[in-house]
Amino acid sequence: MGKATAECLAKYNFIVYAGTRDVKNLENLNYKNIIPIHLDITNQESINKAVQSIYKEHKQIDVLINNAGYGLVSTVEDATEDEMLSQFNVNVFGLLRVCKAVIPIMRKKEDGVIINISSFLGKIGLPLLTMYNSSKYAVEGITDSLRYELKDFNIRVHSIMPGFFDTNFARENLVTNAKTFDENSAYSFLVSNLAPLIVEQINGGNPPSEIGEMILEIIKNDKFPARATIGDKAKKFIPMRKELSDEDFERRVREHYNL
Repeated sequence: MGKATAECLAKYNFIVYAGTRDVKNLENLNYKNIIPIHLDITNQESINKAVQSIYKEHKQIDVLINNAGYGLVSTVEDATEDEMLSQFNVNVFGLLRVCKAVIPIMRKKEDGVIINISSFLGKIGLPLLTMYNSSKYAVEGITDSLRYELKDFNIRVHSIMPGFFDTNFARENLVTNAKTFDENSAYSFLVSNLAPLIVEQINGGNPPSEIGEMILEIIKNDKFPARATIGDKAKKFIPMRKELSDEDFERRVREHYNL
């Protein structure tokens, strides 16, 4: 999603700083106005250094897109302390750290757009993804609160709740807990039924270019809604979540995923 978004914005002449832990991963890009920059969102010093280097060059940052994240696949029973902390360190605290560094620059200019890449799973629970789900629920809460907090400074805050998209998420950004995935686990039946289905749906999901196009629309339209869904699964489940009672919605999810 990050690469597709960078390319979409670069095509429309934005200067895009693409944060990455390894700039070598972004050496063969098609646009000269995409500038790879070292960024470790688990380290405030790394974030401050990246943000200040951009500010020194341009004296402003117009748009912040919080896109980094990964998913822990584990039961609550099996998740280790380190796994739980790491999930929130990246998906939640990393987002907050970058916001802390960028907001003063936007506030001084009294202009800016912050876009948080959340998930439709930030509104819907699924087994084995409790840590990921809860981290994205947190992103939704952060988005809601920041909208109030930054309104007086003309800083817009939005979230995008994608469904499943055909990115490297399932191939590179899912971390599995060894106990949960052990063949002798008490949850082995759930794992064997649900995990392959989730991976299949991710790999067969929408093209990530759709995310870049929506981000461009958010930037250009100052009347854009607080949050938006995108992707087949999100468009199916999020409206259903609003319409049904908790019990009826849970029944639908159980039927869909054979739980």
